[in-house]
Amino acid sequence: MASSRKIKIEIINLGITNYNEVWQTQKKYFEELLQAKIQGKKISKNYIITCQHKHVITLGKSGNENNFKNSNFPDVEFVKIDRGGDITYHGPGQLVVYPILDLENFNLSLRKYIYTLEQAVINTLQDYNIKSGRIDEFTGVWINPNTKNARKIAAIGVKSSRYVTMHGLAFNINPDLNYFNLIIPCGLVGKEVTSIEKELNRKVDFEKVRKNFISELINNF
Repeated sequence: MASSRKIKIEIINLGITNYNEVWQTQKKYFEELLQAKIQGKKISKNYIITCQHKHVITLGKSGNENNFKNSNFPDVEFVKIDRGGDITYHGPGQLVVYPILDLENFNLSLRKYIYTLEQAVINTLQDYNIKSGRIDEFTGVWINPNTKNARKIAAIGVKSSRYVTMHGLAFNINPDLNYFNLIIPCGLVGKEVTSIEKELNRKVDFEKVRKNFISELINNF
């Protein structure tokens, strides 16, 4: 097995774009890696896509449409997709990260991969003196985990085939949190959603957070 430090990861930043465009880009790279692996070819490159989405609600393959509470918002798209997890919102001010990776290049199980995504968020938040952590029964990153005041700041939903991944993580930096009122986030009744902006009561530099997060993520591989 090659050292993960020698595996090339291409970072692709797409800026603000609609969901389906990014989904098609994900699928292209996912199929590229998957077919190379099926054919026994050496995978020389992995990818991490970052973006902000235009307003969209996505529903995972195990999700419940009843968790979409209000569809009377013409600027919000609704898309059913093939990731794990339930329902979530994406929009401007939220960092969305789609790693298209062969986990075997990095000696990672799927469980360890999800842990690595979470840890990159936790480490990034420490730069802003925001303490965060995990809740055992749920994926994602939480402020005040395991308390009545637990609130989610990053959601995770991935797809994996032959240890090749797509979909990924949504990290709330400066989004309009009112859009989360359209849904029951991740199908978790009574769980609040938060952001860096809300926790600090001020906006932060989105691009700085994006770069810090990517650095933390790659360093954790």
